[in-house]
Amino acid sequence: METAFIEACRSFIEPNRFRLDEPMKLHTTFKIGGPADCLIFPASMEEVERVMALVKKYDLPLTILGNGSNVLVQDGGIRGVVVKFARPMGAIRCEGARIIAASGALLKDVSESAAANGLTGLEFACGIPGSVGGALFMNAGAYDGEMKNVADRVRTVDANGTVHQYERASLDLGYRHSAFQQNGEAIVEVEFLLRKGTEQDIRAKMEDFTNRRECKQPLEMPSAGSTFKRPAGYFAGTLIDQTGLKGLTVGGAQVSTKHAGFVVNIGGATAADIRDLIKEVQKRVYAAHGVRLYPEVRIIGEP
Repeated sequence: METAFIEACRSFIEPNRFRLDEPMKLHTTFKIGGPADCLIFPASMEEVERVMALVKKYDLPLTILGNGSNVLVQDGGIRGVVVKFARPMGAIRCEGARIIAASGALLKDVSESAAANGLTGLEFACGIPGSVGGALFMNAGAYDGEMKNVADRVRTVDANGTVHQYERASLDLGYRHSAFQQNGEAIVEVEFLLRKGTEQDIRAKMEDFTNRRECKQPLEMPSAGSTFKRPAGYFAGTLIDQTGLKGLTVGGAQVSTKHAGFVVNIGGATAADIRDLIKEVQKRVYAAHGVRLYPEVRIIGEP
């Protein structure tokens, strides 16, 4: 890591938000991952602008993360700089029918804010364990809702440290896809355009979704959420279950016995364990059903 880069960042980033050789297992919901050379938690758009400009100036590799809930960081860790949007950049405010959230805000907090202000449309997000930025990046969704339906405006910072604003039509949101998977810009703020509703009805729907999740998903185990994308015409979890793979284990990685669509860390799992188990599931499901499964989880870093 460039000494000049470190010194420049330390001039405006608080010590507790700038870490070297930081184990990423502490910052992902899988509880897996080798060290990041440099991990930064920005607290404002201005800090993001300055960090992005410095990363470009010193020609360093850059990885942008949200809550770490849809990623598998490999055992060799991540070279260069990791910018992680978390609580220091988690402001949420309401303006009329809009909820405006910084990228580090958790989806559950944003949906709670919407409910408290009598705004409907974000109920589906109440149990998704992600941040606003990560959810927009992947067009996260659940229970027939998705970010595509409610995200109306997005602010980003590009590699030069320049701020951009995107309107709904430019977001290119599709199944687990957004424009930001190609352009490399850091999402810093999302505006949600919602509809007026009654808080009682909104909270009833949120409670229903929460109960369904708690009954069906292995929320008590470290995971990255749904492991596989939904294949056309099928459900990944159903195919895996029908292949008899619930409980299949490689090292500390296991196909959940509660929901076959989840690979979980049952204790001490390495990223290699998770990768090997994913490959085995893919192979067996294809042999049994002729359907190819592709990971929804982003695999990043070095083996």
